Amino acid sequence: MTGTTARPAAGLLARLRAIRGVADAEPMMHRYAYVGADLQDLFGIDAARIGRATTLSDAYFASHNAAKTLAMLAATPDGVLVSEETVADYQLKPGDQLNLRLQSMVDHQYHVVPFRLIGVVHEFPTAPKDSFLVANAGYIAQQTGAAAGEVVLIRVKADADRVAQAARVATAPMPEMKVTTLGQTQAIISSSLTAIDLRGLTRLELGFAVLMIAVATGLVLGLGMAERRRSFTILAALGARPWQTRSFLWSEGLTVVGLGAVLGLTAGIGLAAVLVRMLAGAFDPPPDMLSIPVVYLMATVVTGLVCGAVAIGCIQVLVTKPHLEVLRSS
Repeated sequence: MTGTTARPAAGLLARLRAIRGVADAEPMMHRYAYVGADLQDLFGIDAARIGRATTLSDAYFASHNAAKTLAMLAATPDGVLVSEETVADYQLKPGDQLNLRLQSMVDHQYHVVPFRLIGVVHEFPTAPKDSFLVANAGYIAQQTGAAAGEVVLIRVKADADRVAQAARVATAPMPEMKVTTLGQTQAIISSSLTAIDLRGLTRLELGFAVLMIAVATGLVLGLGMAERRRSFTILAALGARPWQTRSFLWSEGLTVVGLGAVLGLTAGIGLAAVLVRMLAGAFDPPPDMLSIPVVYLMATVVTGLVCGAVAIGCIQVLVTKPHLEVLRSS
């Protein structure tokens, strides 16, 4: 919910929290500050409570994870998080003092307010993509003479549209209040995009990968051993016991399957990490870590072992007894 400095949404905080389906609601300031000649959005938050109403990804922050960055902000009353573009433009580093110009609600003039840079922020809820600032709401209120929270972030535990409708009804006499859901924002963004079901596409790709593993493990291993059928037959003709032939076959097969699995997993994890890093700019926010499909990995291991065992068992049947036709072949 977004209001104005004159009619802040935070004034309705108790009423919003009482709406059925609301898990929590937290106020947030949205002011403006001059960084040099550049006017930027300034967001004032309660660093200890903001996480109750919105999910803060580690990818939002450059220097540390979300929890540590917010803890540093809470421990530094005059601390400020600055966008990467501003840091690059002004050659800033953590610990530097920033003199920002904020509008005082007492005389409505802009005055210089000192801040301490504690980190870089890439993204933040409701913030623009380019340049913005995040600071402690208490310090901003102290310096500007106004503690109003123009924005309220609401986390719901029920249908978001129903909660939003209840919030609109509760604020009907105040037309300056604007309620926006994530679904509405996604609809605006998706209006010019082509949407696909990545979950179904992923299932298709992983299923094809399991089929390839079955073919590669069973067929390739079986053909490789079948090509050496004459060698195994000669060993049997020279007096090799069946258990010795079986031991040779199983040790070779398990070595090939096991070594292939280790090398394949290592290469796959490395390739996935590179792709996630390369595609980080395509996601908002980018993933914090790799997603490990445990069920799929277990299925691939079981498929490889079963197909390998079937291939070895078939070759074992063929080489257990010597065949004159095989011995005569070149």
